[in-house]
Amino acid sequence: MRMALVRTVTGGLTVVLLLFSLLAVPAHAADEWSVTPIDGGHLITLRLDAPLPVRDAVPEIAVDGQPLGAAVESEDGMTLTLLTSDPRAASASRVQVAWNGVVEEVRPLPRGIYVPPAESSPGTIDLDPATPGAYGVEHTGYDLGDTAISLQGIGGRLGELRASVSLPVGAVGRRPVVLFLHGRHSACYNPVSRQTSNNAWPCPAGQQPIESFKGYGGPADALASHGYVVVSVSANAVNAYDANFSEDRGALARGEVVMKHLDLLAAAAKGEGEPALVALFQNRIDLGDVGLMGHSRGGEGVVKAALMNAGREKPYGIKAVLPLAPTDFARATLPGIPTATILPYCDGDVSNQQGQHFYDDSLYADAGDSAFRASLMVMGTDHNFFNTEWTPGVATAPASDDWSNNNDPVCGNRAASRLSASEQYAVGTAFIAGFFRLVQGRETALLPLFDGSGKTVASTGRAVVHTVAQAPAASRVDVATFTSNASSAAVSGSATGTICASMLDRSPQSGLPSCATRLTTSQAPSWTPATYAPNVTATPVMRFSWQDPTGRLTATLPEAARNISRTEYLTFRVARDETVAASAPLDLTLTLTDGRGRSASVPVSALGGALTPLPGLSSPLPKTWLRAVRAPLSGLSGVDKKDIREVSLTGASATGAVYLADLGFTRYRVGETTLPSLPQVSVASLTVPEGNGPGTAAVVVTLSEPSASPVTVNLQSLATGTAPVITQLTAPVTIPPGETTGVFTVPVLGNTTVATVAQSYQVVATVPVNATVGSGFARLVVTDDDA
Repeated sequence: MRMALVRTVTGGLTVVLLLFSLLAVPAHAADEWSVTPIDGGHLITLRLDAPLPVRDAVPEIAVDGQPLGAAVESEDGMTLTLLTSDPRAASASRVQVAWNGVVEEVRPLPRGIYVPPAESSPGTIDLDPATPGAYGVEHTGYDLGDTAISLQGIGGRLGELRASVSLPVGAVGRRPVVLFLHGRHSACYNPVSRQTSNNAWPCPAGQQPIESFKGYGGPADALASHGYVVVSVSANAVNAYDANFSEDRGALARGEVVMKHLDLLAAAAKGEGEPALVALFQNRIDLGDVGLMGHSRGGEGVVKAALMNAGREKPYGIKAVLPLAPTDFARATLPGIPTATILPYCDGDVSNQQGQHFYDDSLYADAGDSAFRASLMVMGTDHNFFNTEWTPGVATAPASDDWSNNNDPVCGNRAASRLSASEQYAVGTAFIAGFFRLVQGRETALLPLFDGSGKTVASTGRAVVHTVAQAPAASRVDVATFTSNASSAAVSGSATGTICASMLDRSPQSGLPSCATRLTTSQAPSWTPATYAPNVTATPVMRFSWQDPTGRLTATLPEAARNISRTEYLTFRVARDETVAASAPLDLTLTLTDGRGRSASVPVSALGGALTPLPGLSSPLPKTWLRAVRAPLSGLSGVDKKDIREVSLTGASATGAVYLADLGFTRYRVGETTLPSLPQVSVASLTVPEGNGPGTAAVVVTLSEPSASPVTVNLQSLATGTAPVITQLTAPVTIPPGETTGVFTVPVLGNTTVATVAQSYQVVATVPVNATVGSGFARLVVTDDDA
């Protein structure tokens, strides 16, 4: 098929059309696209020859191989649209689908699973969370029907209330609860044709629900055998409707599902409500001790549920949150609650590991943060195989390996470094069960799985897990956070040091240069732009480079922080700068200097492999992910630990460049949950007339209660529908102590022309400091006043 790009001029507007000259009968229809100019930009329409695959990632539209933004999907999944002011749209010669910043080659899905030979794994701890406990496990569940709940997050459509339950046999008293929420998978399938569908709920005639909620039996049984009650809930209705009927890709609706199940459990525990649930749970569960695990979009869903719970007058006692391979489309923070985010290195769906933002955005969101948090990069694992119902050869319904390039030398299912499905499931079982036992059960012997030491257990076999962690504020001394020039350190010798943030010049309003200047968005988890917060400043860090070994970065400790004798480690995060070749030697020397000028030094390479490159040949691999460096202070000698004046990093290789973050002294502990004590920030929807020329609309930002500290929140406005395109960067709004309102100003393009469609904008509140997000999505509608 031959394509010719033709431009015609009609009414002063250039309309881009595609004319196809048919030379041969194609094997299948080709995608068709158009680019239509509108006020201030272009509307790109891409009509697909087959429905989009059901993924947790958000589809994007790319022009000539360059992604321009998240697309709006039609209800049948066959048409994508994007309203953009990017000038590249005007000269498009090709329009394609992209995922996570990458235009992916379509490859056939693999059949079966290759199991590489097992190898031993060093660095294990003795307490293995996958080892069964003292209790037998009873498998049961409940089902209140396909249309038992109305979900406002998908426009009031009805969803199911269905769950599998694992109970500890013979456990006395009220037991802690852990709730699992699966992610976005097809909702239905035909057991005869083996075809899946995801555009209607309940399932159409002849089809059955895909029981994604039954895929976490391994960690559920491991926890139940140690006395936990585990409830894994279904969210197929949300999967069927979140693309077309939600403002946030289903995060609110998934949070509603979680909260509705907790409400049912709470009633049943008191002997009220559904008789079947009363029989299961009366006097048997403790809703003051709850853990939440969510997979993929379910990960964002359980974070939303924790925030919804915190906004309640009488919240449940949610003690721990584990997002597994999560999406994070709106960058909500989660301080004040122990959190572990698990990132699969070979994720072929959420390939940009955007869930890293849950960790990065929460680090300094509350100066008095009481909670421990961790982020884990699990090598050799894909997105799907943590759930048996998403694993071919095990699942009842059709399933696939989301990493589709079998020939990839790192992540292909023939690669020696790729874990088999059973190996990956074992890793998920151990780390999911281990986290809730650590936090809810206070089994501190499990802390080395999450504290940055990279430990594993026998059941995880040859798996390699890289971990970073932050202790509660009271258990650490922050020396240099590298979040701004004021929190930086001095650079001397033949070296440069610059605070950078975000990537691709997405956040010029920050005044900081971009990080990741040679990476795609799938290679930079800390800086990948979020779907609903594409311009919000992401993860400021120090970009430090040296031209010879005189290059030095020095952080001076204030007098109140010089006594480090009660801390356990000097810690920081570091990543190899992508400008340094993977084969080039790279090392730093870490030095501590006391008040008498005595010093002690150690090469960073002697403290672990954080400076070694992560594997891969091309995007979406290798990743630039900041890894933990931990210098134990127990062996430190020759300096006075009660009077440390400086911490410095000096180039130990001839030249080099690194990213640095979070330099400080710490002792690790889990801490306490204080999330409900923070105020919540919300935005209100607004309708205004357009006026006759350029103007503004004032969107009100409110706090649930006054704060003793200033609250800062980032606001992003996004044009939707066929509104005139206005390039609108994010803007922070600060609400002073004691006050409860602020204003976010959005530019409005007024005119004297009668319009057929109202201008419409999403306004999104994101990445707050000293508060959390309440109602974070609002709609600004600008009506035509010229009729």
